[in-house]
Amino acid sequence: MGKLSASAVKAATRPGRLGDGDGLFLVVQPGGGKSWVCRVQKNGNRRDFGLGSASKVALATARERAREIRTWVELGLDPIFERRKAQGIPTFRQAAARVIAAHSRTWRNEKHEKQWLQTLEAYVFPHIGHVQVHEITGPMIRNLLSDIWLAKPETARRVRQRIGTVLDWAYASGYRESEAPMRAITKGLPRQPKKEGHFAAMPYAKVPAFMVKLAERESFSRLALRFAILTAVRSGEVRGAAWENSTWRRSSGRSRPRG
Repeated sequence: MGKLSASAVKAATRPGRLGDGDGLFLVVQPGGGKSWVCRVQKNGNRRDFGLGSASKVALATARERAREIRTWVELGLDPIFERRKAQGIPTFRQAAARVIAAHSRTWRNEKHEKQWLQTLEAYVFPHIGHVQVHEITGPMIRNLLSDIWLAKPETARRVRQRIGTVLDWAYASGYRESEAPMRAITKGLPRQPKKEGHFAAMPYAKVPAFMVKLAERESFSRLALRFAILTAVRSGEVRGAAWENSTWRRSSGRSRPRG
């Protein structure tokens, strides 16, 4: 049986703490506000958990909530996380919707939002869209990424980044006990092939007009660029060219550095 009564809670006006027993306190503020706090201690660590305003939470309810928190602590569980769970942790799909809604105001255009939705709908929601965010594990993410990691490397990297953004939001919101394990997941996947092929080049027919526009600019870099176009040399050779070499002789060794 607790030390406090409903009438005592109502009559309390002096600022301070009134103990009910088993770590439950009624906290009276100088301004007259009253609230419930449950204090628990385990392994030398002491924590206080707010249980709500005394004007909204009755004494019997406060005792029940305090008893629940003490049980969680004894079981090695985090009371804050467990209370979040009881309130309803969102699924990955629900969390993604909140993240998109929060970020869409700062995105440049609607196209970016559509790309987010399309990649998640195609590659993520069928696997973990129905799973609550606190239950999503590294192996789950690795398995869904493995289907596209080598076949569609660029898409896979975007999917990985977007999953990480959603799970980091869930962690920051108190719905997960850990951050997104994206770095470890990447290490568990095979190395993606390097992108091969030539660099993008301007069509030959457009070069004369480009040279005219380039001549109108006033900068040293435009001189270097014109020189590179006219001589068809590498950028490193242009940067290393010296005025004292009025006659420029290119050797095969200098034209393509090795190492």
